[in-house]
Amino acid sequence: MKQRFILYKRSNGTFYCEDTQTRKQQSLKTQDEAAALTLLHSKNEAFRQPILNQQIALAYLSASDCDAGKRTWQFVMNEVTATKTDTTRNRYARAILDRAFDLIRDLPLLETRAEHFLKVIRVGTVSTNVYLRRLHNFALDMTWLPKTILPKKQWPKPVFKDKRAITAEEHARIIERELNPERRAFYELAWHTGASQSDLANLHAKDIDWQRGVVSYERMKITGRAKTPPQITIGIELEKLLRTLPSDGHVFPYLRTVRAGDRATEFRQRCQGLGIAGVTLHSYRYSWAERAKKAGYPERWAQVALGHNSKAWARYYSKGAEVVLPPLEDYEKKIIPLRQPNGATAAVAPIAKTA
Repeated sequence: MKQRFILYKRSNGTFYCEDTQTRKQQSLKTQDEAAALTLLHSKNEAFRQPILNQQIALAYLSASDCDAGKRTWQFVMNEVTATKTDTTRNRYARAILDRAFDLIRDLPLLETRAEHFLKVIRVGTVSTNVYLRRLHNFALDMTWLPKTILPKKQWPKPVFKDKRAITAEEHARIIERELNPERRAFYELAWHTGASQSDLANLHAKDIDWQRGVVSYERMKITGRAKTPPQITIGIELEKLLRTLPSDGHVFPYLRTVRAGDRATEFRQRCQGLGIAGVTLHSYRYSWAERAKKAGYPERWAQVALGHNSKAWARYYSKGAEVVLPPLEDYEKKIIPLRQPNGATAAVAPIAKTA
């Protein structure tokens, strides 16, 4: 094995060592050749032992997996993307083009250290942090990594930008400004249902059951998971809107053909023209959730409408809602006595009424 450090003597008689890779020179602070050789040997051994251990480990791993030493992070990126489909696959394909990943793209998995990951995260964005964690977990699950590179508790927490809901006043301005009838109906339907833009864009006339007075839509995000799609009773305002849409085929024939990113760009341009900042098409889901919370809409119903089983997600969407609670004394005055089996009046139940 090639020596990492070499010895040389300067004109003043002091011995120095030089790193053959970095070319960094360091004084050994001695003019005694025997002492200098001992120090040089110690430096080379300190470097040699980890490398030797790594080569021994690689030899054992290669016996059962001949590609163990060849896999790079680019290989992991390609493999994890290949497991995805449709829009999810497109998102992964765009994410791995992140320039921050160039720092580890050609780095072998077995040579990766925690500082490599930390540098990528510092250089990259919130998205880099999220997708790097997914790549790392995928490699662990596939047993391509012998151990965790960056412990779970040491991953820097992603800090997302604040998201807010579109206010009723802003929505009214957007609708008033929008001259295209299909886009205007699209924004109105987003306001009334809180559905994601992709789900709305693919809404079909058969999803509107006029006999039952219900509109339902298949959540593209959970397609194939055998979950019942959200079903929303058609109210007066929603009925007026739905009556203006095509009664056959997809109700948004043009917007269905537009990429999600392009739909978002068109909406952002409308908002910029109106001086509305800090919102996206996705903000309509926050608007619906906040309105539902203020109106006292049951949380379990809101979960179904938003297409999430998790209460945490329903609460996250509605976190910006300001709810003014009625005084307890008013509730205490509006109670109904409950009769016990023996005829005695005991427990009481408040009338379900929200302010």
